Amino acid sequence: MTVSEAQLQEAVGRLKNSGVRITPQRHAVLEYLLNAEIHPTADDIYKALEGKFPNMSVATVYNNLRVFREIGLVRELTYGDSSSRFDCNTSDHYHVICDSCGKIVDFHYPRLDEVESLAQKVTGFDVSHHRMELYGTCENCKKTTQH
Repeated sequence: MTVSEAQLQEAVGRLKNSGVRITPQRHAVLEYLLNAEIHPTADDIYKALEGKFPNMSVATVYNNLRVFREIGLVRELTYGDSSSRFDCNTSDHYHVICDSCGKIVDFHYPRLDEVESLAQKVTGFDVSHHRMELYGTCENCKKTTQH
């Protein structure tokens, strides 16, 4: 059994334990997310699956993503005005984002918990979480600008 198959079975189990029915469309959206190399938008997911499920709507994809987010299977990544992207990796990690094409890559680094505690001391806030984004130009975009 591959890692993604094990993850898929675990995710399906979590959905069932939460009382969520496993429809073929829901299963396909979940499987796509788990195997995605990118952090897809709802539209990316819809376009990838519309050939297999011609009667599926974008609303179906959004509804499934909402269910997955509420159960904690995915994180919704919002960056300014662009469409939300979805990440099945719910562990603590950061992201590097390409200024040119918008590609998002996971970046694993020890959590900066001391930043939260310092911010709490300095501001008096009860800090709940943080996120860090690094921006630059991905290798593909660097290659195209060098030619």
